[in-house]
Amino acid sequence: MFDRERRNSRRVVILLAEDDPGDQELTRRALQDDVLLVDLQIVDDGEQALDYLHRRGPYSEECRAPTPDLILLDLNMPRINGREVLQHLKRDPELSRIPVVVLTTSQQEADILRSYDLGCNSYIQKPVDIDQFVDAVRQLGKYWFEVVTLPAAVPAL
Repeated sequence: MFDRERRNSRRVVILLAEDDPGDQELTRRALQDDVLLVDLQIVDDGEQALDYLHRRGPYSEECRAPTPDLILLDLNMPRINGREVLQHLKRDPELSRIPVVVLTTSQQEADILRSYDLGCNSYIQKPVDIDQFVDAVRQLGKYWFEVVTLPAAVPAL
């Protein structure tokens, strides 16, 4: 059963690192349900993801870049790809405990192995069907915030 007290205490912050506007919108729609109060933060590439997480540039103020409770990470993004972002995150002691779910179109065994080797917490291939995609993202949100026990919120960086 979902902990309603936790739900009402604050919004869950999810950082979506995704360059495809269609997938950004589908993810936004999937997370707009009454079970989770989600503050979905979206960045378009790996460089923006790292700027967000380190509060650099346009993300320098905490209100513009709240620490995420979960990161949804596409592998194939411009500038800095998801593999490089994942590698950076898991090497940084201040960021390494944030769960990272790779959400990508890649079915390549090498991508799956590399992602887990770099420390991702889950690897999900994006369903092609819109309804299946929305359902997968909803299940993902429920799993990470209803089933899994996460450490207390990481203090602001």
